[in-house]
Amino acid sequence: MQQKLKPDWAGEDLLSKLVNKAIETKPLYSLMKNQARRIMINTAEKKGISWRKTYQDLENSGAKELLKKYTNPNVVYPDYYQVPFHSYEGGDCCWEAAFEAPSATLAMALRVWPQEKLSPEAAHQRLRSTFHDAIAPYLPEKITDVLDVGCSIGKSTVTLHRYLCNRQKNKVRTVGLDLSPYMLAVAETLDETGEISEWIHGLAEDTDFADNSFDLVTIQYTLHELTHQATKNIFREILRILRPGGCLAIVDMNPTSPVIQNLPPSLFVLLKSTEPWLDQFYTLDVGATMTEIGFEYQGTIPSDPRHHAIVGIKPA
Repeated sequence: MQQKLKPDWAGEDLLSKLVNKAIETKPLYSLMKNQARRIMINTAEKKGISWRKTYQDLENSGAKELLKKYTNPNVVYPDYYQVPFHSYEGGDCCWEAAFEAPSATLAMALRVWPQEKLSPEAAHQRLRSTFHDAIAPYLPEKITDVLDVGCSIGKSTVTLHRYLCNRQKNKVRTVGLDLSPYMLAVAETLDETGEISEWIHGLAEDTDFADNSFDLVTIQYTLHELTHQATKNIFREILRILRPGGCLAIVDMNPTSPVIQNLPPSLFVLLKSTEPWLDQFYTLDVGATMTEIGFEYQGTIPSDPRHHAIVGIKPA
């Protein structure tokens, strides 16, 4: 039997069109969005994630005082970013999204191995480790400068930084880049020992970095939030700022995963109602797009039951 390349509820399939039509109906969309949020929070707290407490701790942490520091007034937000994401009308540019992101990240990790009795922290570490293991064979021999694109509140950035420092037994300069200053304010707050060199508010498709600045660039669980054109523009910029022989490593949902393809109807409807560009993501051939932009596509490696890693190298 031929493997399906994407779920039936994504792209131009009839089921996908029916789901999209329901989402376009505002009262129904509002109901789905609120339902998705309730399910997410209640499920997380039942599994040991202190969702509400973490929110309160961050609200009282002084993170709000960092917003001005991380707001680049020259940033012009692209159209694809100015839509509701993850049940937030303000998308990622609001305190609610930033204060809930740490708990949402742990909840995402727990969903990968639902039958195993893992703590939220253990599931999160395992999630990151599977990505690091998948890309390890393709990494440059020596890495000194790293960029994490779409770093959010920095969970991906810090775990990547620690992995690389331990792997090489020396200090690595790691930078986190994101379009939300709210997320970056929380990222600094959580990075209590200052492991990350810089948190930068900016566009991934138009950075201020010089040519040949980085040995490794990662995009972790962010590609599904982009349009096809945005992905191409970002790939071009990454190709410019990578050093020859440098690596672009991506991890995100795996469209060919049986777990993703066989989600119950209630879950895939809720998922699509909170991810506006999911159809574009599931119909994108990432490897072919890398090749089109100028990367040497290395391969797509399943990293866990729900996700896969995709690797490209800048020609030397």
